[in-house]
Amino acid sequence: MKPRVSIVVPAYNEGAAIEEFLSRVLEAVELPCELLVVVDTPEDTTLPYVEKYARGDARARALLNKLGPGPAHAIRSGIAEALADVVVVTMADGSDDPRQVDQLVRLVERGVVVAAASRYSRGGQQVGGPFLKGSLSRLAGLSLAMFARVGTRDATNSFKAYDAAFIRAVGIDSDAGFEIGIELVAKARRARLPVAELPTIWLERDQGMSNFKLASWIPRYVRWWTFAFGPRLPLEDVRKAANRGRKS
Repeated sequence: MKPRVSIVVPAYNEGAAIEEFLSRVLEAVELPCELLVVVDTPEDTTLPYVEKYARGDARARALLNKLGPGPAHAIRSGIAEALADVVVVTMADGSDDPRQVDQLVRLVERGVVVAAASRYSRGGQQVGGPFLKGSLSRLAGLSLAMFARVGTRDATNSFKAYDAAFIRAVGIDSDAGFEIGIELVAKARRARLPVAELPTIWLERDQGMSNFKLASWIPRYVRWWTFAFGPRLPLEDVRKAANRGRKS
């Protein structure tokens, strides 16, 4: 049976902790799904545990990222392998609420191209995390919602559902960090396609260390923040405009 949602999870040396994560997600998601855990190398400590888990639950499978190191390439690899018409991206650290996957998918099935889990909408919350990172994320999200009218107050959150056909149309240019979330929101805005959100409670990971490299990735976020303010474009021209901006 074709899944209704492909859940893409970039992972880096999660080790045995990934098993608890997989159980939590697959217990929470009621829609027919596949869960794709993407790692950069065969030596990643996540890989053997996902493979072991998949022997007992075929919905989970491990993928090797062949596009290059880093979370952006891992997410792109997972999306390229996804079988469903809706793709959800979530993190392996357990910060996101997997019970909301079904809700996000249904928003996309109702017609939006991006459905965002929002920490900054009414009822949403961010618990823990670095102060500077959280403040910059909130500022970016609220300013885009207020002035660019992108449809969500949390453009930077990675926890989103996407229309797979929309992704194929506009492409993904991000090649380093977690800026894919803001990139696709910005592209949807330029095409004037609908984006929706629902409030979420994000919890700081309780083990391990975040791989968010703030200083080196800020310019990439600024690029897409700026792109969102541009004039309306036909869908087929959004990819071209993004490529021109990258070259400039």
